[in-house]
Amino acid sequence: MGLVHADIELINGSDIVLHRKGYIKSEDIKRMKVKALVDSGAYMLAVNENVKVQLDLDKVDEQMAELADGQKKKLDVVVPVEVRFENRRANVDAMVLPGDAAISLGAIPMEDMDVLIDPKKQKLIVNPESPYLAKKSLK
Repeated sequence: MGLVHADIELINGSDIVLHRKGYIKSEDIKRMKVKALVDSGAYMLAVNENVKVQLDLDKVDEQMAELADGQKKKLDVVVPVEVRFENRRANVDAMVLPGDAAISLGAIPMEDMDVLIDPKKQKLIVNPESPYLAKKSLK
């Protein structure tokens, strides 16, 4: 199977809260559409410094990350990021990669949105067993 990419939308989750409380207009919510590498071998959403700055995401932590090439780096963690794909959404933490590194969508946001990788079509899809609402296991 080759690399799988998906068009997703990233939104500053704090802006969504401010809008719901009436402090900012909907057009002031910082958002951007990006092409992300779908990486079921990674845990988290990974954005780059450019996305962090453009969405004005708040750093809340630093964590060690092992990159695809085996390097271990201390990276910033930003929150909250709302990820949207088709009719799904998830609010997640994101690790910040240096510069304009590729954005990647890991297993945690994929599970939260109830989306799957279709290996034949080599694309991200909404779970066909639950096409209208995300299904979650609470056991």
